[in-house]
Amino acid sequence: MPDLLLELRSEEIPARMQRKAAGDLRKLLTDGLVDAGLTYEAAREYWTPRRLALDIRGLTARSKDISEEIKGPSTKAPEQAVQGFLRKAGLASIAEAHVHSDPKKGDFYVAHIAKPGRPAEQIIAELVPGIIRNFPWPKSMRWGPASAKPGSLRWVRPLQSILCTFGPETEEPVVVDFEIDGIRSGNVTYGHRFHAPGAITVRRFDDYVAKLEAAKVVLDADRRKEIILADARNLAFASGLDLVEDEGLLEEVSGLVEWPVVLMGEFEQDFLAIPAEVIRLTIRANQKCFVTTRQISPLEGEMSPKATEGVASRGSAASPVRDRESRQVVPTPSGLPAISPSRGEISQSPLSNRFILTANIEAKDGGKEIAHGNGKVVRARLSDALYFWKTDQGDLPDLDQLQASAQKFGLDLKKPLDQRMARLDHLNVTFHAKLGTQGERVERIKRLAEELAPLVASSISPLEGEMAGRPEGVAERESPASSVRDRASRQDVPTPSVAFGDISPSRGEITALARRAAVLAKADLTTEVVGEFPELQGAMGRKYALLQGEHPSVAAAIEEHYKPQGPSDRVPTDPVSVAVALSDKLDTLVGFWAIDEKPTGSKDPYALRRAALGVIRILVENEVRLQIAMQFIRSGRHLMAQLLQKEAGKAEARLAPMRAMEELSGKGLLSQLTSLSERASQLMFSDADVPPQDWEIDRARDLLAFFHDRLKVYLRDQGARHDLIDAVLAAGSRPISPLEGEMSAKPTEGGAVPPASHSVAPPSALPGISPSRGEIGQNDDLLQIVRRVEALGSFLDTEDGKNLLAGAKRAANIVAAEEKKKTTIADYVEPALFREDAEKALYAAVNQAERQAGEAIQNEDFSAAMLALSVLREPVDSFFEKVLVNDEDQAVRANRLALLARIRAATDRVADFSKIAG
Repeated sequence: MPDLLLELRSEEIPARMQRKAAGDLRKLLTDGLVDAGLTYEAAREYWTPRRLALDIRGLTARSKDISEEIKGPSTKAPEQAVQGFLRKAGLASIAEAHVHSDPKKGDFYVAHIAKPGRPAEQIIAELVPGIIRNFPWPKSMRWGPASAKPGSLRWVRPLQSILCTFGPETEEPVVVDFEIDGIRSGNVTYGHRFHAPGAITVRRFDDYVAKLEAAKVVLDADRRKEIILADARNLAFASGLDLVEDEGLLEEVSGLVEWPVVLMGEFEQDFLAIPAEVIRLTIRANQKCFVTTRQISPLEGEMSPKATEGVASRGSAASPVRDRESRQVVPTPSGLPAISPSRGEISQSPLSNRFILTANIEAKDGGKEIAHGNGKVVRARLSDALYFWKTDQGDLPDLDQLQASAQKFGLDLKKPLDQRMARLDHLNVTFHAKLGTQGERVERIKRLAEELAPLVASSISPLEGEMAGRPEGVAERESPASSVRDRASRQDVPTPSVAFGDISPSRGEITALARRAAVLAKADLTTEVVGEFPELQGAMGRKYALLQGEHPSVAAAIEEHYKPQGPSDRVPTDPVSVAVALSDKLDTLVGFWAIDEKPTGSKDPYALRRAALGVIRILVENEVRLQIAMQFIRSGRHLMAQLLQKEAGKAEARLAPMRAMEELSGKGLLSQLTSLSERASQLMFSDADVPPQDWEIDRARDLLAFFHDRLKVYLRDQGARHDLIDAVLAAGSRPISPLEGEMSAKPTEGGAVPPASHSVAPPSALPGISPSRGEIGQNDDLLQIVRRVEALGSFLDTEDGKNLLAGAKRAANIVAAEEKKKTTIADYVEPALFREDAEKALYAAVNQAERQAGEAIQNEDFSAAMLALSVLREPVDSFFEKVLVNDEDQAVRANRLALLARIRAATDRVADFSKIAG
């Protein structure tokens, strides 16, 4: 079958657009061919900086003949309807139509349309010009004299030639002839701009690729990437260096060259005093070059990074590091954890002063001048970076203007990073027009971090999380997948305490460190380096913090509070980092919820979904217990207090001219109004036990529902069943009536008796928000939800679990049906009304299961709770086999329904079984 070759050659296409453009070309052309009645076997796109190419194999030579019938109006229809039919069918007169009869509808017109097939060349010649004219470039341009005319051709860069051939392998292909704005298609292309600029005549794809290769053009972008990577590795290795690989940069560089030639440049050793991240970004962003590191033998002792690079050296040999291949914990010779540059740390191997560049030509001098020229530019850029680095460590010129901000945050203006934080507040840098300045946001984060730090510290074991400072040096916690799928079978690896300081939560130091870290978390936003390279925010703050003597956990939190920034990013594990990261993300979420800027559909301009997922991962993977709904309210009050203060200040300024007259009148109403606003603001900021208001509860519930949606996505990604997640969330979302409280069972029952209208677990069994705090809901402990899903999944995999599921669902369905019919259900089970042994056995089993499950749930042992419920299996089966629920005696029926309600209530303590499939 024939093959189609299409090439669109132009001036250099921006590297970031090439891959997508080639994919768009393939989709547009193949879709158009299929719509025109052609079929094909395979299609693949190719691209270089100067061309987009498409190879379509097995394209049919001609479209099929088509016969179709178009049904028209009745033969008695008015003339207007008949004329509309003729236009639709493309008939000249009604005489060309056929008349068909229908026994019910009578006679009506039918047009028999025969469309003969068309040659593929004709279809292609009509299709390609339209695709070129309407190609979806992000940006396009016009050029030449024709650009002054309306409707002139637009392309990303000036289009120079079009190659289009079509034909089978056994015959000479033909040129598909068409023209667009003076550019006529042909069978000619051109090679490398400098090495082979002459015309090349091609027939089909195979010789097209071969001739381009001979003309110094590598058509396949993936092959160019392989060439660049292999040559770069080899060149670095030959110089005793290792290449720092960068997939994003490799993709970009492969789109800048048609004939890659890898060279090595260098710069002065003195520039290595700059942090490695800054050097790497300077060379990457400005020169599109790769950096290298020095190869260090284990016999050299894995030298510690320099203090100026932001990491203090340590000599402990106990620090474990995970081997990337075996994923086993192995000790490093020096005890220095392996740190990835992408994590904002210095690589274990220090950078060298040599870099790898990719040229597009084979120079006669072997590339010496090219390397020298790139080196000159790199030196100039690094000189700027060195200036930024040193400037950030010096004093600001306007310190006298920063005193108020320094006093506000308790800053020491002798320290450079404190100065930058004071300037950030002094300049009133806007975070969001409706949410205030960055300084106000830092104040909110600080207050929330102070509240969260003790809660986080109490959840993280001192051995696991005590001021790790650099979490890569601590053995990783179990992965989220293992947490959901197979917690029971995992082997726990004890993690040594890798503390930069011996800090115990009981000594209250974590709160002070979290407060300090929160204050400095955004300080580096005003530094010169971050101004040049925004992607280094946090990482540079950590380095500057260490240089001015901050506690390593404070420095680590400055960098790590932004994490995780994606599903593959790690989560912070140091308690200080965890507290500040949670505070930052919760403040963002609560703030944008307060101004009704929520994600909608595919739009999420403020990355709120990512922030919520970050909170979930931090809590679950660090096993932190947190009643998150109350934190929504606390964070919201911090925001409201600031807004009240700001509005009070504005009102004071506007009403100042009236104050003198008012004071003279003796009424003092303006003073009273200002004082009232100030007291309200202070109350919002205070720790007073003020019950949540209705509007706070509504907002917290809405945000909690958003978290539940993100938690479902997270757990499904880890392999959890969606119905189990829904079942657990449904069980915990039922509100607890203030009148119910924790209903006591009759002494003879051994368990609680829910009323007919509710089946809820008592607050003590499923910790949640108490009625006194506004009945926000019981599903705001995300870690507990994960554990319940986990336990439920394991239990339902057993035979007892499957059978109990069937019985519990049957019991719940019966009770629900009777409730719907408003059938009387007893308030509690009365043993005296039992007539069958199966009733007595089930009653005893329910009492036992409720008691044991309640104790297990209180101890957060949900596996034990499910095991306790499993004793219900046989009594439930026996009850439904031997007992008629709808007894003729109304009292007996009501009593048996109450017993079934007890089963529903018992299982609902872990999950709503009615939501589970099966």
